[in-house]
Amino acid sequence: MEGHPYDFHVSGPRNLSSPNWRDLFQSNWKDPNYKRMVIACFIQVAYLLELDRQEKKTWDNGLAPKWLKPFKYKLAQTLVDERDGSIYGVVLEWDRSSALSDLVLIRPSGAPKAVLALRGTLLNKPTRRRDVEDDLRFLAWETLAGSVRFKGALQVLRNMAERYGSNKVCIGGHSLGAGFALQVGKALAKEGMFVECHLFNPPSVSLGRSLKTVREKAGSVLRRFRAISPSNSEVELDTKGSESSGNREDQAATEVERWVPYLYVNDNDYVCCYYNRTGVATEITSAKETENDRNGITAAKFFVVSKGPQKFLQAHGLQQWWSDDVELQLALEDSKLLHRQLRSLYAITPPVLL
Repeated sequence: MEGHPYDFHVSGPRNLSSPNWRDLFQSNWKDPNYKRMVIACFIQVAYLLELDRQEKKTWDNGLAPKWLKPFKYKLAQTLVDERDGSIYGVVLEWDRSSALSDLVLIRPSGAPKAVLALRGTLLNKPTRRRDVEDDLRFLAWETLAGSVRFKGALQVLRNMAERYGSNKVCIGGHSLGAGFALQVGKALAKEGMFVECHLFNPPSVSLGRSLKTVREKAGSVLRRFRAISPSNSEVELDTKGSESSGNREDQAATEVERWVPYLYVNDNDYVCCYYNRTGVATEITSAKETENDRNGITAAKFFVVSKGPQKFLQAHGLQQWWSDDVELQLALEDSKLLHRQLRSLYAITPPVLL
């Protein structure tokens, strides 16, 4: 596999150090840039495991393992879509045995015990239909709660938080996977478990009012998907107790104000650019952040590319987030944007489709 465009030594990070004994004194995981790069690499593992599966490669000769070994993590579980058998996410755990071989006696400070990484859309034939179906679901209703993958990811993340503690696990996703990660993390926050969440190029196109027509068309196309291939395997959502939905929404809104996700966007990516074009984004200062916290405003750690890819395909790509030459601006995003996007989690559930 040497020389393959997705090989770690070809397209992976150039200057990202592996854990070593020095982490006992000064952990790289305390560096936000290091953490961003590693989480992005973990999401790449989810992509490559599915591509390896499609090409009938094993763990021994596949591309995915090479993206794990430098960081001393191991594959603990794969999330599989029961409808088409595709891998849409992975659970990665700290590999103590591998770390000990390099004299890393304990897990570095700031390094999670386990990570749930969710991939985005793959337009290859084996995954195209189910991936695009969830893309259209988001465009139509701004929620992914009706998807099989939402229920699967939520249950896995809940199990991880209960096993290790919510402060020792994190979730990350790219593109469609970031949409799932955001809504799964928010749903878990409603239960009082706050998991660190990293979102790369999260979908936001349905947020703009100017896209109302697009959403209506997406809903029409999604109904056609349902008509041409009926299935009863989709997740059934509980719609009882509608009269108390207002109370549940108020309780959820209060609870999730304590949860702060990390968003990474590129304004040249029209899939996620509306996060920066809608609402207010200002440079963070400690005083501003403290003031917003006091006022009970849900903030997101919001990173915008100030120097990086400008063409859409590269601006939407995952590779930019582990690149050495990308420059980011840290900003604080007005909570109205996130509340509007995720309101469907607390309101009436949309119809369940395929």
